[in-house]
Amino acid sequence: MSSTLRTSKNPRKWRFTWEAQSHIPTLRLFIFNLNAKPSTQCKNLKIILVLEQSLLVASWFEEEVEVSLRVPIPRVLIDVESPVNFRALDDHVEVKLVLLLPVDHPILTNFEDESHPENVFSDDLLPLSVDSEIKSLSSAGGVHFYCSNCSTKLTRSLRFFVDMPSVNWREVADNWFGACCCSFGGISEKLVTRYANSYTCAAGMCLLNTTSVVLSKDDLVGCKLPDCNGSPKKYESEADFAGGNCLTKAMVDNGRVSCCENQIDGIHSSNVKLRCICPRKDSLPAHLECEASEKVINANSLSCMFPALEIFEGMASAPGCCADIRSHVVNHNEDCSLDTSETSLKEQNLTTIELLENQKSFLNGFLGNVFMARSSNVSKDVQWIEFSCHQCSSLLGAYPCGNDHAPLDGGVRLFKCHISTCLPVGGFNDLFRKYTLERMFTNQLLDSAKDELSFRTVVRDLETRCPMLQIVTLNPNSWCCTGYCVDTYITTEPIAKIDLYPVIKVLFSDCRSSTESQLRLIEEWVTKNQADEVYMLAHQVKELIESLESSKVILPPSYTSLQGLSLSSIRR
Repeated sequence: MSSTLRTSKNPRKWRFTWEAQSHIPTLRLFIFNLNAKPSTQCKNLKIILVLEQSLLVASWFEEEVEVSLRVPIPRVLIDVESPVNFRALDDHVEVKLVLLLPVDHPILTNFEDESHPENVFSDDLLPLSVDSEIKSLSSAGGVHFYCSNCSTKLTRSLRFFVDMPSVNWREVADNWFGACCCSFGGISEKLVTRYANSYTCAAGMCLLNTTSVVLSKDDLVGCKLPDCNGSPKKYESEADFAGGNCLTKAMVDNGRVSCCENQIDGIHSSNVKLRCICPRKDSLPAHLECEASEKVINANSLSCMFPALEIFEGMASAPGCCADIRSHVVNHNEDCSLDTSETSLKEQNLTTIELLENQKSFLNGFLGNVFMARSSNVSKDVQWIEFSCHQCSSLLGAYPCGNDHAPLDGGVRLFKCHISTCLPVGGFNDLFRKYTLERMFTNQLLDSAKDELSFRTVVRDLETRCPMLQIVTLNPNSWCCTGYCVDTYITTEPIAKIDLYPVIKVLFSDCRSSTESQLRLIEEWVTKNQADEVYMLAHQVKELIESLESSKVILPPSYTSLQGLSLSSIRR
């Protein structure tokens, strides 16, 4: 089912747009033609509702010739006892219908047309839920990601899917720590360190957030990213133990965990269940168990994908650390759970774990949501490099790097709107089929507006920091659908059913070609209105501007600008 009708059966190019607002039981219709002036051309205008066919018929006389246009009515509950209001204006015909219920009323969620059972709500109305995606992906038994443009396989099979830790960890910490920092000394530092260790781009594991997936570059197929020296290099994904001090540094380097050079005999060739910590956004100290059932665990290959293992907790730094570890592994339970003795935990001091540079960048919020970064999440020391499909060169995502263009954390962010979880792309089993650039942008924009209490935003180039798009949110709860009218006298074929889809109405301005004086005015506008500032990849902003420009045509010319800004809408 399409919300936009074909244009081939409309030689007069009369367009229609239905529009409604949430919580308001009114449906408004615009009928317009850029080459017509309805106020003078549409004589004896009549509007007739043919509800049994879900049609509205508009007819008038133009130069003694009758014109009759059919417009499909979206699935709404119309109050048939209320009068139909209509009028012919200079550039459009306006019709208003009274509804029994607003278009977003919960009753309409399950509303189905028995005569047309195929008309179900489209993916536009499905929420973007990370929790449900993690459950579905984890239960799939192995998932490949594909390019949504050319269907090329991008990754090897992935089995471990985890919610991306929140970069706004300080907000969580403020609520969770409380007086804990003062009462228990270094426990807050230890928790923050373990929280940082929960974020790692380990091979075989995929982190998810609302806009992207984060995976190790070792899981990519058909492409190689530069290493620290700028040349392609294959990184080992096994968890190696090397070094003389197993507790002063729990090094996480592209999925590698450094501990000690000797083998841990106590867990060699055993089926084990390792406990690890992976804080969620809403709970910093949340514990997550990952089972490595029926996998051989040895000193050179840890199947658990998380570095913050409880086996290392409470162990002191010593030259013979492997022997100490063997002495503490005293409880090898029937379910193969590794634990440390309570006596040993009391006797040993908690050792501070040193953070790596990429972990510090994560704690500072610099490795978070690259799709739309906030000012606090942008650093001059972290550059984001666009990552494209090796087959069709379409943009897929980005990865953070330092001055050498090597991945800072060994991971790549793939935007959900550019990838698919299965073939065919966009099929029923594709978990990312409901993601589009516009929907991801509007969701992030509205979340940002709620946090900052501001509906004025300037979108800057993530690389140059220059403003590219100026945008003001007018109404975040609008609904619309658009298409072309059908001439009654040319065809009598049935018209496709349509649905309203949710949009936000915005004012915008393309700042890419602004002069220096115009840029100064934009900066003054940002300061004066305390506008929110976000940063995106230039390619993404370009696509957004093109989408905004194309959406301007769904309304009559008199509705396309306000206060020097263009009026448009974006799907949400």
